[in-house]
Amino acid sequence: MSSAMTGTGTVLRSGSPGRHPHTVLIVDDEPSITRALAIACKRAGYDVLATTSGEQAQSYLATQVVDAMIVDLRMPDLRGDVLFHLATARQPHLKRQTLFTTGDVSPRAQELIAACGCPFLRKPFELSDVLQTLRALLPLAQTA
Repeated sequence: MSSAMTGTGTVLRSGSPGRHPHTVLIVDDEPSITRALAIACKRAGYDVLATTSGEQAQSYLATQVVDAMIVDLRMPDLRGDVLFHLATARQPHLKRQTLFTTGDVSPRAQELIAACGCPFLRKPFELSDVLQTLRALLPLAQTA
């Protein structure tokens, strides 16, 4: 496995030769959540792009194809639903392959997520629930 820090983001790539895992973009302004999600997804066999910045996420989306996103709804630099719309304009398949996370249980937050048509998990969440939802959105190829 290789790992590289890029500004406010981290790239974790699979070190397994011959393997072609899906790439997951994780965007959450809380560094501890971003790191926990990145570690869990990497252990589950995904390549990971992780950042605490909506701006960095846009940079990733402009230069790399991602197979799925895990996005926090409430971030200081760019709301998750806005990032979702920017992302799907570049990579339309993400309309079906995005998972939102949020600690905001307000009716407005629920409306924003519902308008995107994506599943969401409320914080605090179990990492196993994130991985189960991600697998449902984007099954991994079975490799031994």
